[in-house]
Amino acid sequence: MKVLFTGGGTAGHINPALAVAGYLLQKEPDAEILYVGNRGGMEERLVKKAGYDMAFITISGFQRKLTPRNLVRNFQTVGRIFTATAETKKIIKDFAPDLCVGTGGYVSGPVVREAAKLGVPCVIHESNAYPGVTTKMLAKSVRTVMLAVPDARQYFDASVNCVVTGNPVRGEVLAAEREASRKALGLDSRPLVLSFGGSLGASALNRAAAYMLAESAKAGKYQHIHGYGSHDPAFLGEVKEFGLDIDRNPQIRLLEYIDNMPQCLSAADLVIGRAGAMTLTEIEAKAKASILVPSPNVAENHQFHNAMALVRRGAAEIIEEKDLTGEVLWRKVEKILSDPERLRSLGENAGKMEIIDASERIYREMKKAAHDAENGDMR
Repeated sequence: MKVLFTGGGTAGHINPALAVAGYLLQKEPDAEILYVGNRGGMEERLVKKAGYDMAFITISGFQRKLTPRNLVRNFQTVGRIFTATAETKKIIKDFAPDLCVGTGGYVSGPVVREAAKLGVPCVIHESNAYPGVTTKMLAKSVRTVMLAVPDARQYFDASVNCVVTGNPVRGEVLAAEREASRKALGLDSRPLVLSFGGSLGASALNRAAAYMLAESAKAGKYQHIHGYGSHDPAFLGEVKEFGLDIDRNPQIRLLEYIDNMPQCLSAADLVIGRAGAMTLTEIEAKAKASILVPSPNVAENHQFHNAMALVRRGAAEIIEEKDLTGEVLWRKVEKILSDPERLRSLGENAGKMEIIDASERIYREMKKAAHDAENGDMR
């Protein structure tokens, strides 16, 4: 089977595609895969690292805040839509795919749309609880919209064929074991709090974490691993301003980037972080209690909707960024960790949301779409 994958802009769009592509090759080693992305986008680095062939189009998204500069950008985007359409048609005709799989981001819009026009069966995957603009725009042009969580179904017309598949989880996350991870990390029996704001960091979360870590050092009851990200060099100075001496508190580890996340996540008792789709999927996969601080700086405020999908099920607690302070975060950490039943309940309920066979479900929908098209179903 020849499959065209497309999706980009953020890891939340790219990683599901890569996970499914890897699963497809496990099931069908002779499958041919081509990934279409935006040149210069995050997908160029991640897809090449994963070893898949790539083709590129040039596309950009519309800026919603109408400033003079953004009006110029939007004018450029209109022009790029026309050139991207031509580029996409050539890629599809040259590759001749049996199926097109879109995972979101504006780069997937012209690719899936043109593939559908050219008669290629298409499916799309939505990793968030609140569907993105591209997903909603393409929904009626594809055979199946695959959803990470049932909450997303309400945003589609009844005529759209929606199937809940979950988000695919990295194999190394599933394989990591708690006790082995804690031993490898050199942890003692105290609870471990894992906190991070993504690979680039999150300034607001870091500010609150600096206070939390300083207070925790005084109490000495917990262990911490905090990833502060590459875009917040001031963080280490702020930690010192709160009176935290890292050299005297080896139970607190500050890392610019957490490169062993599966191990750290497996070892953790409580997770503090943003509410990106893949972060939440991995929290669910490892049945972890969490405090979520959704980023307000994302399209359609989708991280808030992602977080609330867990909160409504008693699977996480939330602090909106507008309410986030070091004192608020520290009180919530203390409250959860001092209540073993609450800690257990949050983790257990998160685990109930996990769809462990997401890759297999997605693969089945892909095969069904290709099979139906081959047998004359012209939807």
